Amino acid sequence: QVQLVESGGGLVQAGGSLRLSCAASGSIFSINAMGWYRQAPGKQRELVAAITSGGSTNYADSVKGRFTISRDNAKNTVYLQMNSLKPEDTAVYYCAADADGDYWGQGTQVTVSS
Repeated sequence: QVQLVESGGGLVQAGGSLRLSCAASGSIFSINAMGWYRQAPGKQRELVAAITSGGSTNYADSVKGRFTISRDNAKNTVYLQMNSLKPEDTAVYYCAADADGDYWGQGTQVTVSS
């Protein structure tokens, strides 16, 4: 079992920045990859960014050049640095872990005002 706790969401003006954090606990040795997803009202959940245990990253085209995913192995934490935020980035952001099964955090709201 893996537990994920997100933090760092909030309200920001367009062009601003936020950093999301996701702290993992439990069977962290079994984690193969972690990622951030988001779901806007009336839309499907979509992958925003992911990072593997080897450090490889991938991003949705809509956030490339603006968002950066990173991790601190000592803290068992993954971060999503979001810069140049746009109103269309408004969504609930979820942390996820691929660890012999899929695990999800509770979600954190990000609201970008125009």
